[in-house]
Amino acid sequence: MTTIQVKESLNLFRCPLCGGRMRLVAGRSIVCAKNHCFDLAKRGYVNLLTSPVKTEYDKEMLESRSIIIRSGLFEPLTGKLAGLILDHACGPHTDVTRILDAGCGEGSHLARVIQSMKNRNDGQVTGVGIDISKEGIQIASREYPDITWCVADLAKVPFKDGGFHVVLNILSPANYSEFKRLLTGDGILIKVVPGSGYLMELRELFYRSTGKEKYSNERVVAHFEENFNTAGTWDLLYSIPVDKHNLEHLIKMTPLSWGAAEKNITEALKKGIDSITVDLTVILGKK
Repeated sequence: MTTIQVKESLNLFRCPLCGGRMRLVAGRSIVCAKNHCFDLAKRGYVNLLTSPVKTEYDKEMLESRSIIIRSGLFEPLTGKLAGLILDHACGPHTDVTRILDAGCGEGSHLARVIQSMKNRNDGQVTGVGIDISKEGIQIASREYPDITWCVADLAKVPFKDGGFHVVLNILSPANYSEFKRLLTGDGILIKVVPGSGYLMELRELFYRSTGKEKYSNERVVAHFEENFNTAGTWDLLYSIPVDKHNLEHLIKMTPLSWGAAEKNITEALKKGIDSITVDLTVILGKK
């Protein structure tokens, strides 16, 4: 993220401490009227957290996630998301479509969605990604410098009311009250949640005979429907071959490995799997 990008997106920011408007000072800090100051990192992002946070999403996990996404595991998903945005948020009166990826991780999903949109349409897109993980945002700003990246908390998103046409929430926790605040009146929320078959080969290897080998997204979907009006739901189900190199990164990138016994992880790496199932539910909602 360059100083020029900051200037272009500065009108979207609001101070995470007082809610005031922000201005760029000396090309290296954004400051509100009450002099709450947040410096731009040399690596091209801004840290807008107001207090330290702990997260299990470390650099190794996020680098592995970046490798897996670049391998094409989620390509059908990013194509679907790009199509939905073009169909539902890029009207004839929208000069620039502003997209916020809330819980962007290391940024690969947002970058690929934007690229897919540009491949199909010549309209302008402004992308902003936020995540609580500083390591994730550092990777995102390194790999995709043309997008605005911020370390920020979903509990208090540092952007103004009605600033975005689209909020993406991909395999990440949600804050629906903040999403409503951030969206324009006719804006859309697109949430992606895992289906019962998501990465089931790993789930079965890690948690067989424990009761954890099965998963349902019913509660997550119901919570969405309590907060947003569902305008459409799509299920994506496909299988992708996995070689030994990618299997190691696949295991490292998923929280499924956090609660798994070390012997089960070792066995999975030794045994290998031929393919992995991607089972996702895409939900489009409006206020």
